[in-house]
Amino acid sequence: MKFPLYIAKRYLFTKSKNNAINIITIIAAIGVFAGAFSLFIVLSGFSGLRDFSLSFSNEFDPDLKALPAVGKTIRITEAQKNDLLEIQGVEELSQIVEERVILSYKSKTNPAYIKGVDENYQRVNEIDSAIVFGTWLTKSEPQVVIGNGLSRLLDVGTFNYQNLLKIMVPKPGKGQITLTNIQNAFNTRQTIVSGVYSVNEELDDKYVFTHIGFAKDLLGLEEDEFSGVEFKLSANQDAKEISGKIQKILGDQAIIKTRAELNEALNKMLNSENLFVYLIFTLVLTIALFNVVGSIIVMILDKRENLKTLHSLGATPKQIKNIFFYQGMLMTTLGGIAGLIFAILLIVLQIKYDLVMITPNLPYPVQLKFMNIMVVMGTIFTLGLIASYIAAGRSKKALA
Repeated sequence: MKFPLYIAKRYLFTKSKNNAINIITIIAAIGVFAGAFSLFIVLSGFSGLRDFSLSFSNEFDPDLKALPAVGKTIRITEAQKNDLLEIQGVEELSQIVEERVILSYKSKTNPAYIKGVDENYQRVNEIDSAIVFGTWLTKSEPQVVIGNGLSRLLDVGTFNYQNLLKIMVPKPGKGQITLTNIQNAFNTRQTIVSGVYSVNEELDDKYVFTHIGFAKDLLGLEEDEFSGVEFKLSANQDAKEISGKIQKILGDQAIIKTRAELNEALNKMLNSENLFVYLIFTLVLTIALFNVVGSIIVMILDKRENLKTLHSLGATPKQIKNIFFYQGMLMTTLGGIAGLIFAILLIVLQIKYDLVMITPNLPYPVQLKFMNIMVVMGTIFTLGLIASYIAAGRSKKALA
């Protein structure tokens, strides 16, 4: 092994008398460098965009959420609530009520979802940090916090006591609604808008928040009826393990979902985009590694007489093949490492100095992740291994 590796290093680092071979080798090395550099930059960019996209839903979605397995509500006793709080790793919980309603303001109406939350909700989620106008809910009067999108659609502002927001929800029952009984078909409450929040377009057009007591009165729910329970976990806790303990307490009436499962569609979309971009840049890197194959083949042709001499001195065909295999692996590994180092430096500079900006106040999000380093090195090593093996196989013809 030492003999082929020694010759491979000599061939790689020693200047050839044929200037064309030197140029081809440099081009091949630059191709590997550029491929590793661009692949890591793209993966780091997508990691940053992924975390940036999920950060908006993190303000709204809890670490764990218990939802009804059947129907719209689950019943939770005070004893069950205490048992849930005693689970190691559960830092806080919030009971919520959620239902589809109709919002009416002046002459405008729009469907939405009302979400009644208790006093612990702010300790479970960070929704109050998303308030852009007004304030979060207070206990002084019936209030709602409305999404920015709904606020624009209804043209509603905060603390307008002359024009209250009307919230309507159909009464439970059977039969058709006619023009004669339309007023009696809905439970209706009026409330003041205390604040406007902004998380993302989907949520801003969907939810209005209010006190859980107000929501239960509107929906006609009993004291122990809830639409779900949201949990905040302590740092570095196993969500799957804790969800199993929660399931034992709540039984078959509830299903437990993690934050990733609550955003399953978004996660699938982000993962698919990341995979497609990785495959595209891997294809580009594969094309770049054809230069390595060409470089080694040209080197074999140039060193044909030297190879015959080595063979006459006792070198086996396998050892001669290994010379060029190691040369290809050295070229791809060194080029890949160099490209990776420069890419890491650029990502660090972007994180520290905000070199590229999306808006004057928003730098392009990037993330420096060890997994991305391993993916790039694994890709470079695998493709380099294949390219070097294919090219080194041509050495047998040089001995003929």
